[in-house]
Amino acid sequence: MRKKRQPTTDAVEILHRRYFEGKPDMLAALGQARAKPEIARQVYALRTEAGLTQRQLAKRVGVKPSEINDIEEADYEGHYLAMLYRIAAALNKRVEIRFVAQKDRATGA
Repeated sequence: MRKKRQPTTDAVEILHRRYFEGKPDMLAALGQARAKPEIARQVYALRTEAGLTQRQLAKRVGVKPSEINDIEEADYEGHYLAMLYRIAAALNKRVEIRFVAQKDRATGA
């Protein structure tokens, strides 16, 4: 027997229930959308921590500066993984990918 959900006025919870709950393809798209800005921030932080301009990093990676600029934008749609491996190598880092449990929306845990 399914447990009855409590009514809510939380707009985020309502949207989650309506568009994402029980829809793995939508949850995957949401996860990707959340990852993009984080990847952009991390690439930017690593580059600036190394004291490099976009042009300097692009030269190390073997791409155009515009490609480094693109990946530092949250809406980048290119080939993430291949580019991230190249950037990591240029910055003497490694890429680590993890799958982590999503928080339970009801409990926040």
